[in-house]
Amino acid sequence: MVKLRDGLGFSKTSSVSRKSLTSLTDYFSSLLPSHDQVEFSHESQRANRGTSRENQGDRARKCLRIAETFSSRQGEGKLTGTTSFFIRTSGCNLRCWFCDTPYASWSPKGDKYSVDDLVKAARDIDATHVVLTGGEPMLPKESVLLCQALRAAGLHVTIETAGTIDRSIECDLLSISPKFRSSTPDANEHPNWARLHEQRRLPVDVMKRLIERAPDCQLKFVVDSPDDYDELMSIVRAVDVVASDVWIMPQGSTIEALDKAIEWLKPWCEANDFTYCDRMQIRWFGNRRGT
Repeated sequence: MVKLRDGLGFSKTSSVSRKSLTSLTDYFSSLLPSHDQVEFSHESQRANRGTSRENQGDRARKCLRIAETFSSRQGEGKLTGTTSFFIRTSGCNLRCWFCDTPYASWSPKGDKYSVDDLVKAARDIDATHVVLTGGEPMLPKESVLLCQALRAAGLHVTIETAGTIDRSIECDLLSISPKFRSSTPDANEHPNWARLHEQRRLPVDVMKRLIERAPDCQLKFVVDSPDDYDELMSIVRAVDVVASDVWIMPQGSTIEALDKAIEWLKPWCEANDFTYCDRMQIRWFGNRRGT
């Protein structure tokens, strides 16, 4: 039986004890810096494997603004059900109206942690899979070094991104979630973000380059209504991925909304050889942070 998780995202039936949870929380608290701002960049940076003294020094100095970290089960895509350590970066270059992590996008919050801090946190709870998510995890250029260090530590790395920023970055699974025009925020309420979101949301050439470099990939689409079908099909054709790499999720944050969407969305997925992707984290834990 799956049990609900506590507020910090660890299962009451998890192998991670509450004592170790407290220790991890205390550990992170002891590392919080008191100054400097996080530098975000859209510049491309090449990822290089290695553990040279220079790289080790970079890992200790380079910091990312992190909204939260937690241990949970992956609820979406190819690795559904896989216990993973999630690292959620803070900050996003898009503003989806339905974003379910506004503390990492609309109102980004979080503190700075070094690459070494984050790798140590993953290893301290015996993680084998790490999910770098956001916000938009490709936004901080330090993500390149983080992914390099995580993989050098023997960890499987999934990057969950909107696919709008081109970086040469190491991972084991690239998970791109292209944004439909229906994701654009209301232009009357958010005129500037509506304009920027529409400009940035669908750089097909960037997505194709990211997919070409990735050892494995999946496209995850959040479908709000059947009105999204035509755009979804045009994106799949444009980026040229096979149907088995396409996962379709309903827009919704409650079990009731997911159940209702199954009626119209799942048959359409099956008719087009796409995989219907129920958002299992909501069914397992509810719509809450740390899951």
